[in-house]
Order: sequence, then C-alpha cells, then structure tokens
Amino acid sequence: MNRTGPAAHEDRGADRPATPAALPPTLGQRLLRHVLVPLAITWVAGTVVSIAVAQVFAQRAFDHSLLDDAYLLATNVHEDNGRVHLNLTPAEIRNVLFDQAETVYFSVRRSDGSLIAGDPDLQMVARPGDENHAFDHIAFNGKLLRAVTLHRDHPRSFDVAVAQTTSGRDALLRQLLLDSLLPQLVLLLALGWWLHRSIRRDVQPLATLRQAVADRGADDLAPVAVQASTRDVQALAGAINALLQRLEHSVRAQREFAGNVAHELRTPLAGIRALAGYGLAQNEPQVWREQLAAVAASEARASALVDRLLALALAHEAESRLTLQPVPLDRIVRDAVLRFLRRADADGVDLGARGIESPVWVAGDSMLLEGVLDNLLDNALRYGRPADGATATVTVALERRGDQVLLFVQDNGPGVPGALQAALVARGTQGEAGQLLGQGAGLGLALVAQYARLLRGHMRLHSGEAGRGWVCEITLRAVSPPA
Repeated sequence: MNRTGPAAHEDRGADRPATPAALPPTLGQRLLRHVLVPLAITWVAGTVVSIAVAQVFAQRAFDHSLLDDAYLLATNVHEDNGRVHLNLTPAEIRNVLFDQAETVYFSVRRSDGSLIAGDPDLQMVARPGDENHAFDHIAFNGKLLRAVTLHRDHPRSFDVAVAQTTSGRDALLRQLLLDSLLPQLVLLLALGWWLHRSIRRDVQPLATLRQAVADRGADDLAPVAVQASTRDVQALAGAINALLQRLEHSVRAQREFAGNVAHELRTPLAGIRALAGYGLAQNEPQVWREQLAAVAASEARASALVDRLLALALAHEAESRLTLQPVPLDRIVRDAVLRFLRRADADGVDLGARGIESPVWVAGDSMLLEGVLDNLLDNALRYGRPADGATATVTVALERRGDQVLLFVQDNGPGVPGALQAALVARGTQGEAGQLLGQGAGLGLALVAQYARLLRGHMRLHSGEAGRGWVCEITLRAVSPPA
C-alpha cells in the first residue's frame, strides 16, 4: 500500500545521499587569495587616487588657459574720449579664443553690469572677497560651461568673463583613465599568474611530503626525503623525521623489552615448572614443602627480574623528558650503603664507602643515581664473592678529578675477562659470562649503562688491582652546590 503525507516525504528524503561538505581551499589557493585580494584593493584605491590627482591637475591646466584668454582680452580693453571699448575685431577675437575641441564664449562688462562686448546672456562668476578672478561652472544655452571672471580697474573698473564647454577635458580624463587602467590591469594579471606559479612551486614539497607519508607502511619509520624550497617546509620535514625517529626508538625499545622478557623469563619459568613437576611426583609432605619453598624463591627472582625489565623500559621512555639538576652524590651513596648494610652483614660481606666525608654535587637525577647504586650493589653482593673463601669486600668510592666526579663500585670477586664484559652490558647474560659469575648476570649492568647514558655520563668496566675483583666506574659531571 502506498503511503502519502509528510512521513513518506521524510523517508524519501532520508534515502537520498547527504550532500558532501564543501572542501576547504588548498594552501596555494589561500595564499593566492590572501595576496591578490589586498593587492587588487590597493590597485583600485591607487587608481582612484591617481585619477583624482590627474583630474585636479588637468582642471588646473584648462583653468589657466581660460585665465590666459581673459587676461588677453582685458589687455585689449581701452578708453577713448571717456568711452571704454574692446579694441579687437571679430576676426581677432576668433583667433584669440580659438579652440579645436571646445566652444568658447566671452563677455566684457562695466562695473555697473552694462555690456561692453561679447555675449549679453553670459553670466559673470561671483568673486569671493578681494580676489581679482574666480572659476566656477555655469549654465549657458542649456550647456554646462567652465567659466572664469577677471576683474580689472584700469583704465576703468570692468570685468571679463570667458567660458568654454568641457567635452575636451572630459575626453582627456576618460583617455587618461583608460590609459592608466589597462596597463595596470595587465600588470595585475601578469602578477597573479606569476604568484600562482611561484606559490604552486613553493607548496609542491608539501604535496610531496604528504604523498610520501601517505604511502608509508605502518612498519616503515625511515626518514622522509623531501627537497624543501623554504625553511618552513624544511622545518616541517625535520619535525616529521624527528617524530619518526622517536617512534622508531619507542618501537625498538618495545621490541627489546619483549625480547628481554622472553630471554630472561625462560630460565626461571622452566625452573618453576621443573620444581612443581618434581613435587607433584612425590608423596612426602616434607618434599612438597621444600619444593614449594624453592618455587617461591624462583618466583621472587622472576618478579625482581620483571621489575628490572620494566625499569629498563621506563629508562628508554624517560630519555626525552629527563632534566638534570644538581644533586648531592655523597648523600645518595651514604643512603644506598645504609640500605644494603643489613643484607651485607647477613651475607658476611664487608660493605663500606670512601670519599663521602665532604659534599660532592653532580648534575644528575636522584632516582636514576639510586637505581645505579642499587643495581651495582645488588650485583656485587650476588656475584662478588672470592672463589678462595676469603672475606667478600664491596666498596663504593667517590673521587673528584677536575670538573668530573668518578663513582666506583668494586668487589674482590672472580671478575670477568675483558672480552666478555661488553656482552654483560648488552642486555643480560646467562651464558659463558654468567657461568663465570656463578649465576646469570641478569639485566643489572644493562640498566646501569642505560642510566649512565641518561645522566650524560660514561660507564666503564675493568678488573681491580692485580687483576682481582671487578670495578664499575661511572664518570659524572661535577657542579657547584645550589645557593
């Protein structure tokens, strides 16, 4: 059944596709509009002003010609026997007032208004004040004339009026307007074409940059190559490439974090699984208890490992936001030694510090420096035990050298050969170097190396005196204490 009425009309309207919104103009079009519109307005205003100035000067030139004619007629007014008359014949008057384009009229009158010569109906222009001449437009025989009145007192008081039609000066102004508008219009069009071409050429790198970014895949974070013609485009391309570099750094950090997790958690999880399987295969409660304790210990080690992995990932993220400030390194070292002193006493390790008797200030971050000391002391207490059964010794030392401060953490353990020290800093070692240390080296040194780089410092690993023990040396920049 067909439906009629407003509802049906509304349904049919709903089926029609929506009208797309008008697209905004391109950057080239907007720039061209912002340049040409003010330029056109300025051109029109300048043309109006120039035409007005030209009209004023043309009017003055024609008025001066009229005044010259009036003076010429006045010089030929004479008095004979008490009678004032114009001493020119009609032919001479025509020669004096001759004009190829205009019709000229004149009138010479006494001071009482009586006519001496010329057209009796031609009106005189009123002269303001004591001026000897005045210009104005007057109506004569249905025509609009430009007229001048000149007053003379010799030989007797009289006035001379000269008027002419204005078709010639109007034609001159029209020609002047045409001659000035056409060249300027051609110049404006030529300038618009040149601007359009130049703006299109200058914004072309933006289109190239947009296309290069649009064609990129999600995993392609290589820098975008752009031939920039202006510093703005070059700065934009540099900002985009810097963003891509930061994204690449973040993605690489995430991949490294995932690799670290997969690499480091494999061993403790396998150990937990083996301990749980062995416990399930036994029937003795004492064995179950021992296996559960071993599982708890393995889980604690795995949790500590995850905490270090997260700290390493956060170190990557904090690289671009870190601001170094003066911090008291001697106080941070003292607090770190006090935190590990109970653990060192329980493990039978002689833990001490040197060089913290006087204040030592460096450019750094308290949290990062605490992380450096916590990881180094943890590694030293874990792996710094001598193989010959001698007393384990761990020492934290500060030494000032010029504008630098050296932070040392040294033990008297077995140490590591120089060829394997770089492998320990990479991201943790569980292989040959880890076997030399008795356990896996973990991620502590990798985290310390990252923290040292964030602190604008340098980490160096080397053996102790006489090749005994291991020393981690971190160089930091010394600063003056804050006021």
